[in-house]
Amino acid sequence: MPLPGFCGALCCRQGFRLLARDYGDKDEEEGEEEESLELRSADERACNGRGPLEVTVCQPTRTASMKNGLSDVPEEMRSLIFEKGKMGFEEDPELVVKGWLYREVPGTWIWQRRFWFVLTQDSLDYYSSPERGARRLGTLVLTSLCSVIWPDKQTYKETGYWSVTVYGRKHCYRLYTKHFNEAVHWACAVQKVIDSKAPVETPTQILIRDIEENKLNQEVVEHIYSHNPILKYTQSPLYAPLLPFPYGSLDHVQHSGKGYMALRDEAVRLFNSLQQLEAAHDPVPLIQGVLQTCLDLWPLRDEVYCQLVKQTSGAPQPDTQAQLRYWQLLTCMSCTFLPGTPVLKYLRFHLDRTQSEHPKTEVGSYASFISAALKKTRCRECVPSWEEIQVLMGRREMLCVVHFPGQGSCRVPITSHTTADELVRTISERLGLQHSRNTFALFERSAQHEWPVGGSTIIADILTRFENRSAKDPESDGQQRLSFKLYCLLDVDSISADSIEYTFLFEQCHEMMVRGQLPASEEDLQALAALRLQWMMGDFSIHAPCPPLDELFPGNMVEARVLLAFKNPSINTTASTPAPPPSCPQRFPGGLLAGALWSHAAAHKQRAAQDLLLRSRLKEEGAAVMSAIVERWKGLAGYSQKDSMAAYLAIARRSPGFGCTLYEVDFYISSTGNFSQKLWLGVAAKCVSLYRQGELRVIMCLSVWTPADLLLQLSRTAAVRSSPAIPPVTFDLSCRQLTEIMQLMNAYFSATHQHRVPTDRTYPEGGFCLAPSIQELSSPPTV
Repeated sequence: MPLPGFCGALCCRQGFRLLARDYGDKDEEEGEEEESLELRSADERACNGRGPLEVTVCQPTRTASMKNGLSDVPEEMRSLIFEKGKMGFEEDPELVVKGWLYREVPGTWIWQRRFWFVLTQDSLDYYSSPERGARRLGTLVLTSLCSVIWPDKQTYKETGYWSVTVYGRKHCYRLYTKHFNEAVHWACAVQKVIDSKAPVETPTQILIRDIEENKLNQEVVEHIYSHNPILKYTQSPLYAPLLPFPYGSLDHVQHSGKGYMALRDEAVRLFNSLQQLEAAHDPVPLIQGVLQTCLDLWPLRDEVYCQLVKQTSGAPQPDTQAQLRYWQLLTCMSCTFLPGTPVLKYLRFHLDRTQSEHPKTEVGSYASFISAALKKTRCRECVPSWEEIQVLMGRREMLCVVHFPGQGSCRVPITSHTTADELVRTISERLGLQHSRNTFALFERSAQHEWPVGGSTIIADILTRFENRSAKDPESDGQQRLSFKLYCLLDVDSISADSIEYTFLFEQCHEMMVRGQLPASEEDLQALAALRLQWMMGDFSIHAPCPPLDELFPGNMVEARVLLAFKNPSINTTASTPAPPPSCPQRFPGGLLAGALWSHAAAHKQRAAQDLLLRSRLKEEGAAVMSAIVERWKGLAGYSQKDSMAAYLAIARRSPGFGCTLYEVDFYISSTGNFSQKLWLGVAAKCVSLYRQGELRVIMCLSVWTPADLLLQLSRTAAVRSSPAIPPVTFDLSCRQLTEIMQLMNAYFSATHQHRVPTDRTYPEGGFCLAPSIQELSSPPTV
């Protein structure tokens, strides 16, 4: 007796057969024997017209001539399941297009041959001639999965023919004609037939929909699983994807350097990789490979999810190590990206079913962990690192090392979903900084650069980038770090001298000074360096080891002074080559060869001498600066660390750039004769200022809280215009600088309105005014 409700849900799908494992065409001249999946009822007959839908593995019967018993119906029409819908053309099977075309014939000494092609509502056929009764040489059945490559100029330049390529299930027709209009006409006609076809569904898709429709009826669902092996674990290989993919899909072309094949082939190869997990000694490389493929080729994500659900359903021994490998990969998948909505519903049902069938087991624990992860997952930029995969396999949290200004650091537990904003809140609460009027942020540092991390950035992606860089350059491992620092200075005066925030301010101020990003006089810089020595070493002692000069004083200032004093025209290696000394005998006659040899040798010797002299001058100048700093240090006897920090910040606050974040920019004023110069652009809470590098004077102050016109051009420039009477000021910015400035201005704008900090609305004399709107600062630009 049929199950109640089940026959009604499946009666519309009775009678369908899937007699080929793959979904597509096959030329009559190229018959192949292959395994397939067959859609059939349990006893080869309908149960009162309402038999259940089953998918079993079988071998299609064939005659001695390699033809199927149902040879009157094209094979690929039997290997597909169509939805009811418009079929495009009228029922009258009239021809759509016909004509002579050349077809590429591989494996012969003639690379192309001329055939008579006929396009019908269902197929593209070719014959030996246009006469009635001519022998049909091949057929490519057209379905919604077929694709057409249109004619291109490159092929025409190489061959003298315009080409049209039509992709079928396992073969493709490459057609050629000498006339462009004819090629376009054929391509349009074939594409129109393809577009008219109803969408193709695979058995797995139909069964997924059946399960979704009957998920509240456990008896029906169990009947579907028990009578359809395609939904359950198998040790046999997979010969076709579980989901449909277009024939000849070119989605993988942009990643062709990684060795990817067509999507259908990659889907089958991924299933083989999944099966290798069962016996792999170290599963991490295989898991990373599968995740990377899915990240590069996003259409394969649903396919791999379906394959993993299949391999984790109905396993004979679900708690063995081999079976748990599938669950571990499914855990990593669920923390990296989400499937499409239909597959996501199917996955959630599978997880709930597993938890109910295997409570208080490893399998049930994995299912519960994955269910919770799916609620938080957003698409990742990178696949999980080796460490992250290890902790995910054990369903644990991982520890992230975050550094503080100076030498401090802490280890904070994070998950695969933790964002930078969440980590900043966690650290702020641990350090008691959650009520500070200033704001904090995470910074990512490499060997040469440091930049703020966006609030929505997933921390695990940053750790993966660190791992990838270390693999390429092992020496960079110790130079990469994640730092927690002050970001927006809104109220410096209210910071308590006994708080950790005060220490952060001191350390970051000194860091900016050493980088040369604190506009101050040389006398003040030497005083700051002496106070730093007193804070580090205490009172002066001849036995106290002094740190290197570049940890106390901006090295670029020393180099600039030496280069300024080192004004010698011969330092330019592009200058004309001097003549050889008279004592040097001429071994070669004067000419091009002699001049080239002498020029090369003399220039190399001259550069070596100049470099040696420059290093000597730098060493002398550095020693003189260090001597002046030590003399000032001697006068600070008795200063405690607290006194040294207070005196240091008091001097630093006299600098007009205190509290600014400086960016090196190229400054242009085109209306004054293409004037350009490298300047510092300082972004602070109330203004944007311009400084000449190495000078104290503010060239220009742009008030950020007064009405003005901000023009941010995404083509690597940012222009500011305050009034028609003043010429436009243009800053040449890198993509990263532009994004960082917008993020910082957005943070200042948000923090100012949150804390209601009063702003000075007076216009700076002779300066420009800058007031970004909420819409302009809602998110950093994408460049």
